[in-house]
Amino acid sequence: MKKVTRKILIVGLMLLGATPSFAQFTLDGEIRPRFEARHGYKSVADSNDAAAAFVEQRTRLNFGYKTEGYIFKVTMQYINVWGSQPQLINSYTNLNPDGSYFDFHEAWGEALMSDNWSLKFGRQEIALDDDRIFGSVAWTQQARSHDAAILKFKKNKLKADFAVAYNQDKAALKGTEASKGSYKAFQYLWLHNDFGENFGASVLFLNNGKEQLDYDSSGTISVSNPVDVYYKDNYSQTIGTRLTFKKNKLSINGAFYTQMGVDGNRNTVFSDVAGEYNKEISAMNYGVDVSYKVTEKFAATLGYEYLSGNSQVDTNSSYKRVDHAFNPFYGTNHKFNGLMDYFYVGNHAGSVGLQDIYVKGKYTADKFWVGLDVHLFSAANHVWDGFKYADDLKAPTAALLAATTQAEIDAANADIKAINDKKYTGYTMSSGLGTELDLTFGFNLAKGVVFKGGYSMMMATETLAYLKGTTDYQGQGRTDQNSTWGWAMIIIKPQFITGEKKEEVKN
Repeated sequence: MKKVTRKILIVGLMLLGATPSFAQFTLDGEIRPRFEARHGYKSVADSNDAAAAFVEQRTRLNFGYKTEGYIFKVTMQYINVWGSQPQLINSYTNLNPDGSYFDFHEAWGEALMSDNWSLKFGRQEIALDDDRIFGSVAWTQQARSHDAAILKFKKNKLKADFAVAYNQDKAALKGTEASKGSYKAFQYLWLHNDFGENFGASVLFLNNGKEQLDYDSSGTISVSNPVDVYYKDNYSQTIGTRLTFKKNKLSINGAFYTQMGVDGNRNTVFSDVAGEYNKEISAMNYGVDVSYKVTEKFAATLGYEYLSGNSQVDTNSSYKRVDHAFNPFYGTNHKFNGLMDYFYVGNHAGSVGLQDIYVKGKYTADKFWVGLDVHLFSAANHVWDGFKYADDLKAPTAALLAATTQAEIDAANADIKAINDKKYTGYTMSSGLGTELDLTFGFNLAKGVVFKGGYSMMMATETLAYLKGTTDYQGQGRTDQNSTWGWAMIIIKPQFITGEKKEEVKN
């Protein structure tokens, strides 16, 4: 029996190895463990919080197949934190759901309808231009993929994608709910054309749909009774362009996006009357960066980016009915605004916006590279100083409690009224948020094995600490701790079967 099993295994391996000779089959993988030490990552460090340290690993196996009529790809991945699972697992009850998971990151097919047209459908990564609005988020171990269909056109230097996605929680008998993902549905049109060798331009139109709580048939909301809860689909529109220029040692990139439409939030109630929760959107994002290759080994970049936000001191009803905060949606936000992920990586959406002035330098030698990025952050809109307001109220409030005559009472009330009259207009914090330093480096640990590492520091201001909720018992932003983050990562990407032609495989 053992001999038969061995023969079957040998024959199977021979067939698998022979596949490239008559079909474009590819098989490759990835193993990527990363150690991280966090104390102030994503938020200003607090002395009450202990630092975190762990190793998280991504393991992938990618299957690809290409014929004259279609392309097929499946990516299986397993994400786990070292030591999160017992060494001996004999039942599902022993598993730690917080420490690991297995999923299909990609599972898609692409019908090659002609030389110019194709249709790609299934679970897939979507990355457009510089990944600002749509990106694969490859830095995170799990990365991002979408269940979507994309009609693609390509001819000469012109590319065009028309994509649609429609999400549901389950195959239901009634209702259409999508609470598991970031959106209910979207449609986008993306166009890109290269004008000569130096100039390129892209245009994006995104119609993004999200759910929001709506009134039931009786005109009231009854969240405690799920039968009575309904959702309304709200759509926002993002329209923009990205322009690129590159010649010799100089490259210049610029982008502008504007957002409009209606906001959607499953945690608030849709209201046509009050308008408070049915917020219209009016936001923008723009940026420019200039890179120059100073020498063959050293390149420098200077850039600026602006993302609009909501003022915390403007109390006009007409202003509050509009959401002014730009949302980069599904971009690779780790790539932008500092590596410590303080902004737009699962946070800061709907806040006061951001201005980012940055300088980057990278030195690339034969066997290693090293880079240093410096970011100067500031808010794009006003931040309310709630601590100073509360602190100013202490004296007149104490005077009111201690008052024994009508004159003393009137004087204390007048002082309190004067402070409340300027509650927002007179209490604005500095717009400066802090300076971040990001040091990164990498080299080949062995042939086919890459080592990367980095160390970052955020020198936060009181304004940033206040926004992030790192405050003392009085509510004042705390910046007495060093906010740091270090990491080290090893990457191996073996190619088991390359899909080369028969004669190339033999060699």
